[in-house]
Amino acid sequence: MQAIILAAGMGRRLGELTNNNTKCMLEVNGVRLIDRTLETIAKQGIKHVVLVVGYEAQNVKDWVGTHYKGMDITYVENSVYDKTNNIYSLFLAREYLLQDDTLLLESDLIFEESVLRKIVEESYPNIALVDKYESWMDGTVVTLDDNNKIKEFCGKDRFRYSEIDSYYKTVNIYKFSKDFSTSHYVPFLEAYCQALGNNEYYEQVLKVITLLDDSPLKALPLDGEKWYEIDDIQDLDIASSIFATSDEERYRAIASRYGGYWRYPNMLDFCYLVNPYFPPQQMIDEIKASFETLMREYPSGMRVNSLLAAKYFGISQDFVVVGNGAAELIKAFVERHAAKMGVIYPTFEEYPNRAVKENLDIYIPENRDMRYNAADIIAFFGQRDIKTLLLINPDNPSGNYIPYGDLMQLIEWSQQKGITFIVDESFVDFVDVEGEFSLLKNEILAANPHLCVVKSISKSYGVPGFRLGILASGNKEIIAELKREVAIWNINSFGEFYMQIYEKYHKEYLKACELFRQERKLFYDELQQIPYLHVIPSQANYFLCEITGGKLSARELAVRLLADHNILIKDCSTKAAFNNRNYIRLAVRDRKDNHKLTEALKLY
Repeated sequence: MQAIILAAGMGRRLGELTNNNTKCMLEVNGVRLIDRTLETIAKQGIKHVVLVVGYEAQNVKDWVGTHYKGMDITYVENSVYDKTNNIYSLFLAREYLLQDDTLLLESDLIFEESVLRKIVEESYPNIALVDKYESWMDGTVVTLDDNNKIKEFCGKDRFRYSEIDSYYKTVNIYKFSKDFSTSHYVPFLEAYCQALGNNEYYEQVLKVITLLDDSPLKALPLDGEKWYEIDDIQDLDIASSIFATSDEERYRAIASRYGGYWRYPNMLDFCYLVNPYFPPQQMIDEIKASFETLMREYPSGMRVNSLLAAKYFGISQDFVVVGNGAAELIKAFVERHAAKMGVIYPTFEEYPNRAVKENLDIYIPENRDMRYNAADIIAFFGQRDIKTLLLINPDNPSGNYIPYGDLMQLIEWSQQKGITFIVDESFVDFVDVEGEFSLLKNEILAANPHLCVVKSISKSYGVPGFRLGILASGNKEIIAELKREVAIWNINSFGEFYMQIYEKYHKEYLKACELFRQERKLFYDELQQIPYLHVIPSQANYFLCEITGGKLSARELAVRLLADHNILIKDCSTKAAFNNRNYIRLAVRDRKDNHKLTEALKLY
């Protein structure tokens, strides 16, 4: 068996990275794509490779040479690479297809060895390697019958998003037998180029062949093996994280992305914090039904969106400002108003990170569970010269909760001391208590203009992609100032529409929160069965856990869960106040996902 690699293209979408080199010379984590591909081919026992080059061909020839890892390298040059497409590159190499069974690959792929080994070891002679279609994929998709025979190559004109569950993406790695190339592929390739020209893709020929009643081409689906196609700089960035040089580096690269995890579709994210039971499907369908209108129309300005937020939470329009996520408002408020700020560590670090470090006065509870109450806060900060006090309630990452009555005591105390009191209640809807728990009430805000209440709509309402949050205060001057500070169109039409229709689904939201509380208890009971974890009770949608035994540190456990099970968790050991002790934070997901995590944890 031989291999043919198509490497003539210019890679325009990679910009300056391919100004002087073709895509196959691109480095991913310090290794060129062509080297990765050739080394993997060599491990399959292949002795001859045909490289079809074009753009900056001499660079490839000089780098690879005529012998590589025991393989003979033959070059075919496409001198009109800028006027043709890869069908012509393969046409130029067609004589080699007639000489031996062939692996056909494109040069902009990165893949693990198991991908190539799978197609080489497959006994069926004519194979298109495919993978289940995911939203990040671009290019040719196919549909299969029950025997993995390709029913149809679906181009862009035939692609239907309503049918994506039936689609497979071609990986652009094929195996052709010599007989197939002789009887089918090369004759059709020559006829296609003669009839329709050279500015097409070679898969168009396969599309024609699959229309035959006796088409000998079948698909071989991947089953979790890693691969990626690199067309632009974002692809390069993602490929660098997927194919990191070590498990530790892969964890760092993925965790530092802070989201966008739909590009890792099989990964379970226990790091970021949302309600797994809201919004309901009917609400999602309603938003989908308005998608085109929302995409094409401008959102309303700040005045209207403040009105919607006021309706959403039942407070005065003059008391609330809407943010592009709570983070936008945290930044604007802390940078302007948080002089000499008292902070309880560990905490959600978006707040202290926006403050001047020298202006932070830090209280760290002196117990392993990071528990504290109103009396502890008053005792610590009572004699200290702070102008602002921050309280996350329930706290992040500890899940500590100060009840409503004690919270009112803190509000009164801070008012007497002339302290601006910031309460972030982003997780308060998850608390399992009777009676009142939210401060978002007109009478409380009006009576306490020193109080500012922050709430992220992402967390408990399960819509982080809409980027919605509010800051509420009876201090109308602060609210008016923040409205001037942020852009008039600081939220998009999807976020506005969500706030517009939420009231219809309020009962479903209450049910979702109750379902969540039940699941949190089940998850807590399961986690307590892990012998090396000390699980800290929580009123939020996550658990802070201390690793008290076992063989792994918090970081090592996080790395292993991602490497072995594709599960992402939060390593908290580097957070301020933990002093490098081994703490992790686990989000609460649904029953199936939570059980999968606990089963994985039992293995370490």
